[in-house]
Parts: sequence; structure tokens; C-alpha cells
Amino acid sequence: MERNFKSGTIVQHFKREKMTEEELKNNPTGYLYEIIGTAKHTEDGVSLMIYRPLYKTDCIVGVEYAARPLDMFMSEVDHEKYPEIKQKYRFEEFKEGNE
Repeated sequence: MERNFKSGTIVQHFKREKMTEEELKNNPTGYLYEIIGTAKHTEDGVSLMIYRPLYKTDCIVGVEYAARPLDMFMSEVDHEKYPEIKQKYRFEEFKEGNE
């Protein structure tokens, strides 16, 4: 199954599943991100996903966006390391009510 995220799509990181009801109440946008688009590193040609966290996080202190290698962004959750996670992929499209 090919997964393509268009610019503006809201995705959730699998760690959102680990948030308690209280954490979600206090931080309803925790582990949610807006897709900006893809890019290619000009030196090594690595494809990147460019995205914007919708919550306060240190990963973008001093910059506007976050970037991650596209293959890592699109990878499956390591279910051996995180057996309690139901989400199949590291990042999936966010659908209200799927918390």
C-alpha cells in the first residue's frame, strides 16, 4: 500500500497512543503534525519529509519546521520495542476520534 501525505495533512505519531486522557485534555495537539511536503537533501540526495509540530516541542527551537528522512517517516512502528502500540506506521493520518 502506497501512502502519500499531501501538504496540509495532519498526521499523528504513534506515541500519541501512549498519552493519557488527562494529557490529551491538557495538550490536545500532542504528537500531531502538519505535513509541509517533501524535500531532497542537496548534498546526499536523501529524501526528507518536512513537517510542523502542532504542539510546543524542543525539536523546532530556533527553526520553523522539522525534517526526517522520508524512509524513516514512512516506516512501521517497531512492535517488538512498542508491543502495546496498535498503530501500524510511525506516522499516520489523524482522524478526529481515533485517539
